[in-house]
Amino acid sequence: MAPKPVRAVIGEMRITCQVCGSDVFRERDVLNSVGLEFMKMAWADETATGLICWRCGFVHLFVNRDLKLHRADKQPPERGFS
Repeated sequence: MAPKPVRAVIGEMRITCQVCGSDVFRERDVLNSVGLEFMKMAWADETATGLICWRCGFVHLFVNRDLKLHRADKQPPERGFS
C-alpha cells in the first residue's frame, strides 16, 4: 500500500521540514533506541513517530503525544526540488 501524505501539528504549531520547509510528510513508527533492542530490552523502549518529508526525505522524530496527523488535502508535491 502506498504511503498517504499527511500534515502534522502540535497544538497550534504546524510542523514543517527542517531542511526544505515542506509541510507534507509520510508517517512511520520507529523505535527510539537500538541499544535496548541489542540488549534484549526493546520491550522497555518507547516508540516514536517518524515523519519523513515527502519532498526531500529528511526524517523528523517525535515522542510528543500531542502530535496530531491530518490527511493532506491536496496532492503531495513531487519528490525532489523544483
